[in-house]
Amino acid sequence: MANLELVPIHTRILTDKDDIVEAIAHYAKDIIGPEDIVCVAESVVAITQGHFTRPEELKPTWQARFLCRFVPAEGSMSSVYGMQAAMELEGKWKVMGAFFIGAIAKLFRKNGVFYQLARQASLTDDVTGTMPPFDKHIVYGPKEPNQVAERIVRRTGCYGAVVADVNDLKRSAVLGHSRGMDPKKIARILIDNPFGNDSQMTPIVVIKNFAAVQAK
Repeated sequence: MANLELVPIHTRILTDKDDIVEAIAHYAKDIIGPEDIVCVAESVVAITQGHFTRPEELKPTWQARFLCRFVPAEGSMSSVYGMQAAMELEGKWKVMGAFFIGAIAKLFRKNGVFYQLARQASLTDDVTGTMPPFDKHIVYGPKEPNQVAERIVRRTGCYGAVVADVNDLKRSAVLGHSRGMDPKKIARILIDNPFGNDSQMTPIVVIKNFAAVQAK
């Protein structure tokens, strides 16, 4: 009887010179089957898309310097450069508006509104947020994650694919998925963070036997 099995796939360091879909096909071709789901870490997808910058390329505004003071130290937005990076994509006034709306929402015990309204604020990884040598970069969220997932399915013949944002704080979200996937279900399966984006170099995880288990 088939059971779910999460298999991390070891790779070399992937860069903006790589195509994430071709990298998956290369490193996981002997692991992926037609009943499996391929999961890839969102930061590595963004890196292969060249969707990153260096702090020294940013010029922090007073808005970024002001807002970052109110973010807990463990968050990427606590850095003035992380906050500025999000503003570069979202717009500084949109981020400020989202921040103040989020602050008001907290008074009514509704958390996370800021990150819902300013999506790049939740997707941007500040320096040290990903594997070397990109730990010296600010990495944005991936572009067109649904399309990336569909390309993975077509290239590998897997049952489904997702681009996931998972960390060691039991936070798990699927940012993009192929047709027919339930993102909340996949996020729950990945909640213990089987990825290794640092020295482990396992940014790809294959959920084995998913289709068979789902059919039970």
